[in-house]
Amino acid sequence: MVQIGYTMMTEQAGPRELVGHVVRAEEVGFDFSVTSDHYFPWLRAQGHSPYAWSVLGAAAQATSRIPLMTYVTCPTFRYHPAVVAQKAATVQLLSEGRFRLGLGSGENLNEHVVGGGWPSVDVRHEMLQEAVEIIRALFEGGHVNHRGTHFDVESARLWDVPDSPPPIGIAVSGERSCKLAGEHADLLIATEPKQGLLESFDRHGGSGKPRVGQLPVSYDPDRDAAIKRAHAQFRWFGSGWKVNSELPHPDSFEAATQFVTPDDVAESIPCGDDPDAFVAAVRPYAEAGFTEIALVQIGGETQPAFLDWSEKTLLPALREALGGS
Repeated sequence: MVQIGYTMMTEQAGPRELVGHVVRAEEVGFDFSVTSDHYFPWLRAQGHSPYAWSVLGAAAQATSRIPLMTYVTCPTFRYHPAVVAQKAATVQLLSEGRFRLGLGSGENLNEHVVGGGWPSVDVRHEMLQEAVEIIRALFEGGHVNHRGTHFDVESARLWDVPDSPPPIGIAVSGERSCKLAGEHADLLIATEPKQGLLESFDRHGGSGKPRVGQLPVSYDPDRDAAIKRAHAQFRWFGSGWKVNSELPHPDSFEAATQFVTPDDVAESIPCGDDPDAFVAAVRPYAEAGFTEIALVQIGGETQPAFLDWSEKTLLPALREALGGS
């Protein structure tokens, strides 16, 4: 049973619009939702980046069924892990148990704003592991004192603790992050349908745990318009994690992707309104072993049309092909 999710892409819509979109996603039958947590958009053409946690609080009150999840929050630079624990516990209470805390080692694009520098990936993984340990300790409800390599916590306690703490997901891109996720996460997060990532996760303790993937799509009855929009807003997507995590500004992504063509984008992102093309793009995730796949419709202004089409055409096609709920 593969679940199909909807992405509130904070880089491409304002806060009120995002909440309206997830309300409609619940109505049309998406199984879950995820939310990006950015300070900058990837490219200027996307044009937005509201505070994800305010959006999540509003979404928790505006919806009643659809699960919510950060995809993903970096708990090590802009946010101290003790603050992330408080935010996550609060959203879990507001949503009445529908929240999952997706975590990752972050991107320079968002984390540079606090002026703390951008260390090597090994250091970022050390920081992430320590942050997860702090967050889990606070979820237990007692006072936490911590003197660590990267973080200190001074007699912290969460005063509003949910009966069931939010499950923690960790984003993976290679062996080191898969080991971290297998040992410390309740679920895996990835943006590429690589079976090797899931096998590594399993080897390190992740066997039987959910694994959540994500895929950009560009619905439009005019396929040329869909390709043009995908190129304008999502040509960064194929650059790979080693590039995407290091560049510090949307202008950096503009420069790094200046030679990516619309045809290049159309080869990797399904564009148009042929449901078979969308099913074909989602299928590798299911075949690799992902249990949940979140779709990102490109273009904030196109969400209503995409959601209507999903209800009538896309979700039935995906569930017929992949055995979803």
